[in-house]
Amino acid sequence: MKKIEEYKKRIKDKKILVVGLGKSGKAATEVLNELGANVVVQDSATKEKIDDKFLKYLENNNIQGFYGTVPDELTSYDIIVLSPGVPTDLDFICEAKKAGVEVIGELELAYRLCNGRFIAITGTNGKTTTTTLVGEIFKASGRKTSVVGNIGNPVVSKAVNAGEDEWMIVEASSFQLETIKEFKPMVSSILNLKPDHLNRHKTMESYAKAKANIIVNQTKENFLIINYDDKECLKLADLSKAMVVPFSRKEKIEIGSYIDNNEIIVKDEKGESHMICKTSDLKIIGSHNLENSLAAAAISYFAGISPEVIGHAITEFPGVEHRIEFCGRVDGIDFYNDSKGTNVDAAMIALKALEKNIILIAGGDGKGQDFTALGKELKDHVIALILLGRDAPVIEKAARDAGFNNIFNCKDMSECIRKAYDLAREGDKILLSPACASWDMYENFEQRGRHFKDIVKDLLN
Repeated sequence: MKKIEEYKKRIKDKKILVVGLGKSGKAATEVLNELGANVVVQDSATKEKIDDKFLKYLENNNIQGFYGTVPDELTSYDIIVLSPGVPTDLDFICEAKKAGVEVIGELELAYRLCNGRFIAITGTNGKTTTTTLVGEIFKASGRKTSVVGNIGNPVVSKAVNAGEDEWMIVEASSFQLETIKEFKPMVSSILNLKPDHLNRHKTMESYAKAKANIIVNQTKENFLIINYDDKECLKLADLSKAMVVPFSRKEKIEIGSYIDNNEIIVKDEKGESHMICKTSDLKIIGSHNLENSLAAAAISYFAGISPEVIGHAITEFPGVEHRIEFCGRVDGIDFYNDSKGTNVDAAMIALKALEKNIILIAGGDGKGQDFTALGKELKDHVIALILLGRDAPVIEKAARDAGFNNIFNCKDMSECIRKAYDLAREGDKILLSPACASWDMYENFEQRGRHFKDIVKDLLN
């Protein structure tokens, strides 16, 4: 019997609470309702702030909601499904767990409802690029493919109707991985491990543990693709029961993907080498994208895709929106949108990729990060730093402590771009790479990036 049919029977008429009404929560609510569960929803926002269209859906389907308040009778629920943005240590969630209520996330729910096979990719940086690239490779191979997860498409919305021949390519965040129980990808990948989301995870140990959940259920028939050059990341391989397949930008390795004579090579478990493509043929720039390409090549090869298909798809890949995205040239000045650079390490990667003559626009919700490393990196790449958002003073202090003083503070994105444009000369690069989340000023990094691009577009016209 198919997994979805088994689980349908188990959840039909069960009382299920969906917590958090973002994209994932809405998708989980709709799927559970269609499967016959008795769904109740909760969100920390008041009812006036909930999307009107979704409220109408809830009302039309007689779905009870708790808005800005805690649900009552917690022990009456069979399952609680958390959206990724909901902290797992909320008092009412802890109370429900103690009472024996099963608490899972949307990713876990999707896995239980899905007949397809899973590829799961996590890491502090590079997830979206690598996930998108793997999706393109799988599509080029002719496989039925859905690219889902933290990339913006709820997993459950695609998983529920997936057939056995469909591949779910999942960008998995630490928030999603916190709440898995049975989730078991055929191929998992941990790209890197750097400080991020410490306002939620509190410590690097806790953050790393959440990331490592991606491998917790894997067995020897599965594969773990992991960054050999990131030693903190590589330590997580010791926890894996799957076949460990490293990728390395710096060293030739016995199994996995690496660079040899400016070519991406995959070496299989038999020791045979397969040339994927020349590094000079890549359209995406920067050493970080070389790592992303190595990871994507290994993931795809060990999932059974031919080197020829992998190589063609990698060399045709133009990159993803909001990740060192070239937006245009005005008076010899290049504009780059790296709004997805939401942590210190991501911003530093962007600076290294563009090398020099950079006017950097940064700031936002710093998520409790230490900006010392970014401050020290500025002098080698940046000619001016323009700051906005809540934690601009924190970044400014880190920069001045490192001896970088050409700093300007602005109230919004329009003012930032105007100031950057006034400062720039022909040959300079204006880069939005905030090193921060967007939540203090925008709904998400996509909205922030689109706003940046809209302003640049006005300059172009």
